[in-house]
Amino acid sequence: MQHRSILRLFAVLAFVFATGAARAADIKVMISAGFFHVYSELGPAFEKATGHHIITTRGPSVGDSPEAIPARLSRGEEADVTIMDGSGVDFLVAHNLVRAASKMLLAESSFGMVVRAGQPKPDISTVDALRKTLLAAKSIAYSDSGSGTYLSTEGFKKLGIADQIAGKSRKVRGPPSGEPVAAVVARGEAEVGFQQTSELIHTPGVEVVGTVPAEIQPPAYFVGLLTTNTKQPEAAVALLRFLSSEQAAPVITENGLKPLVKK
Repeated sequence: MQHRSILRLFAVLAFVFATGAARAADIKVMISAGFFHVYSELGPAFEKATGHHIITTRGPSVGDSPEAIPARLSRGEEADVTIMDGSGVDFLVAHNLVRAASKMLLAESSFGMVVRAGQPKPDISTVDALRKTLLAAKSIAYSDSGSGTYLSTEGFKKLGIADQIAGKSRKVRGPPSGEPVAAVVARGEAEVGFQQTSELIHTPGVEVVGTVPAEIQPPAYFVGLLTTNTKQPEAAVALLRFLSSEQAAPVITENGLKPLVKK
């Protein structure tokens, strides 16, 4: 692990020397959970190589939580850059909270389903199989962010079962004050749970069944944008460029996401 961290630090150094480093700055980052593991692994190396200091605030990309990124920015919390599920970007652009032209794609994402470790893995390989699995499940959990908002407002309706499963479905408040959906499933408080795969794979006590069928899964990307009132645009852009670079691709893959680096 230490050897791998050293190699990644060298990769950051090479990246910095190749692109040119701005003077050291405090970068205020507002980030949602799906890309957080990639960010938390690469961030320290970026800080060490550049001299920049990252100040992190966490919250869902969308939803009604007061900790959600749109809510935080709307009430005036400061940030230089946001890293979030792309589904929340339109609101931020419409309310002039971010610079639309600064949007940078970081990784492609998909959401999947987990069951408690040791339990049978139901079939969700087709739309019909997923429908039958959800109708048979005793309880269902989904996130209060992008994937859960989509499922509760569109996905379950597309399956034609929104009314049938409403009484046994539960929205889970995510970090920072809440927890991953998988934690609820691991405790046996829900039979199945849905969230971004990058969030499901880091929770012990569950097994990932798979991703939901493409017909129920819209294209999803984690993106970075500068806020309208950013005070450190150059440093923020350097961070986003590194997080979307070829050097970051192995970490993105390890964390259940798909890199978007053009070969």
